[in-house]
Amino acid sequence: MNEKRLNEKRPTLLLAAAKWWPLAARLAVALRDHGCDVAALCPARHPLGHVSGLRALYRYRGLDSIGSLADAIRDYRPDVVIPCDDGVVAQLHALHEQHPSLRPVIESSLGPARWYPVVRSRQRLLSLAAQLGIRVPDTQPIESESDLAAWHEQHGPRAVVKLDGDNGGNGVSICGSLEDATAALHRFQGRPGALTAMKRLIVDHDPLALWQRRSPLASGVSVQKFIDGRPANCMFACYQGALLGLISVVVVASEGPTGAATVVRVVQDESMRKAAQHIAAALNLTGFYGLDFIIEAAGGEPYLIEMNPRCTQLGHLELPLAGSLAGAFAAVLRGAAQPPPKQPLPCERVALYPQAQAAGAACRPLIESSHHDVPAGEPELVRELERGPWPMRHWPARLYHAFNRVEKATPMLFEAVPHASPHAGTPESVQAAAASARLAG
Repeated sequence: MNEKRLNEKRPTLLLAAAKWWPLAARLAVALRDHGCDVAALCPARHPLGHVSGLRALYRYRGLDSIGSLADAIRDYRPDVVIPCDDGVVAQLHALHEQHPSLRPVIESSLGPARWYPVVRSRQRLLSLAAQLGIRVPDTQPIESESDLAAWHEQHGPRAVVKLDGDNGGNGVSICGSLEDATAALHRFQGRPGALTAMKRLIVDHDPLALWQRRSPLASGVSVQKFIDGRPANCMFACYQGALLGLISVVVVASEGPTGAATVVRVVQDESMRKAAQHIAAALNLTGFYGLDFIIEAAGGEPYLIEMNPRCTQLGHLELPLAGSLAGAFAAVLRGAAQPPPKQPLPCERVALYPQAQAAGAACRPLIESSHHDVPAGEPELVRELERGPWPMRHWPARLYHAFNRVEKATPMLFEAVPHASPHAGTPESVQAAAASARLAG
């Protein structure tokens, strides 16, 4: 990356997102507000398309998604590409192999290519972490039922079976028996058939569905020792192996046992910070990454269970003293000092918007006593997020789900619900905050 060029102008960033998650839009807003020229690559009607002030908006083409990514990079010529889900990371790795002309910007965005196989493999990443002195659960690659049987003989009936490259909890199965684990192994080992890929493309509006079916990058399956405890995670920003900033949280409520967090509490944990620092340095990473932990119930120690090689939900949140990860990353690219936070979190507990609104009645007292993370100043984005993901609203999805009901995950609570206020159990304060955001500006 040309340091002189970055110091003379606003850094140009391309955010690439295929999943319909709000996190990409929230990070885009934060990076824009910290002096970056931000463009986006995403499917039509994605939340990124409702962010004001984007320099360019490129569309992911379902019939040639990896070509869409290559075309956007060549046209926009960004200083850094920021992947917002694991599928985009895999496509960047594939482009690095296939197109030598794109290698400089991809390595400037992610780090050296020699580490990409480690980044893509849950088992290899945890093996490296163990060598760095980070506490991790026993994890082994598995290829056959006999591998699983041998594992269960040594570790007992409970296990976690994981598929590399999947995200949002879809590639994770918590198993209570060898039979459950064997079923998960068979499910993860089979590539999606043509009909499944077409369903994901047409119904789910997943632009990577066809590419992932024929992707040249292998996805491994691993088995991990089950750790009894509560989930926690951190997101960190880094540049050429140096840790720029970190925000750590424990999960207060989530969408099921392996689903995304809906309410979190900010914590300071030295073990999480050191894990991020050591991994960033060992892999010479650049960009945004997430680490998932389980806080062991018995001893209270965090176990690193996997790394997300892309941004997560926390990059835009401003801590009272440290500011945001978006601010820290933008400051390094601009060669400037990070400005003080404009809207620091007023409390430790955060209800992540909009997913906390749909978390169910059991979580509402938690939400009422938390900071409501509504994107102030982006009324169009607020309106779109309140309507829910587009793939669930358009007619092919409504027709499909009329005959194929999706069971909603039962919300998980990891802390006691605070004493109910007179308005607890209603989402009125979240709606009021959203209404205020719609009217802002």
